[in-house]
Amino acid sequence: MLRFSSCQAPIAEPFCVELAAAIGEKLGVASEFLGGIAWQERDRLLDRGEIHVCWICGLPYVKKRREQSTIDLLAAPVMKAPRYRAQPIYYSDVLVHADSRFTTFEDLRGARWAYNEPGSHSGYGVTRYQLAVGGFGSGYFGEVVASGSHQQSLELLLRRAIDATAIDSTVLDLALAGSPELAPRIRAVATWGPSPAPPWVVHQSVPSEMREALRREFLTFDRDAAGRQLLDAAGMLGFADVTDREYDAIREMERVGAAVELR
Repeated sequence: MLRFSSCQAPIAEPFCVELAAAIGEKLGVASEFLGGIAWQERDRLLDRGEIHVCWICGLPYVKKRREQSTIDLLAAPVMKAPRYRAQPIYYSDVLVHADSRFTTFEDLRGARWAYNEPGSHSGYGVTRYQLAVGGFGSGYFGEVVASGSHQQSLELLLRRAIDATAIDSTVLDLALAGSPELAPRIRAVATWGPSPAPPWVVHQSVPSEMREALRREFLTFDRDAAGRQLLDAAGMLGFADVTDREYDAIREMERVGAAVELR
């Protein structure tokens, strides 16, 4: 039994469920998707090898590689929109309410800011990095709240409970595709990136032959009609082969951003 899961935004979970079923069927092995529990518990289960294949953020990936070597890279998604240039990358879009007085990130000193949670590169790590390289330092915002997810951050923004937030561009793409009426209610004042896309990983307890078979299925997932249909619905072109070195960019952002407290 291959157990799949995702530590990415809940909005992407329906795609992950279908992907896990499709790959299991193509490999001719029993598979299941583990959902319904917090991403932190899924992360712990991945560390223990009780989840075999998982989609994780780049920041937890580099931390796991630094602290232990129990996972291997499989592939990373390539998004369909032109801004992604057919590469395994993504962005963080700094959003304000459409009616906000803010027009640039530099306007946000003293503003109310939300990040999703500290295990996120796109919402937390990259914000600390930008505060560091921009010379803004700790205490730049007047109030900082941890929303729990990008979708919650977006909801807080729409309710004007915060002034600004950084949202994973792929999460925003899915949100706008499902609810196009959101578009006129929000506005981007900055875009950070690109960053290497969150990877799919496999636990090393999975036999090497199966790890290679999984990698092959991810990298060729766009080569049949059913796979392309599933990818199209998720706004993806397919999956790309990625190496550990490509995540050095996140390692460097984490190193620089460590000088700043997001508070």
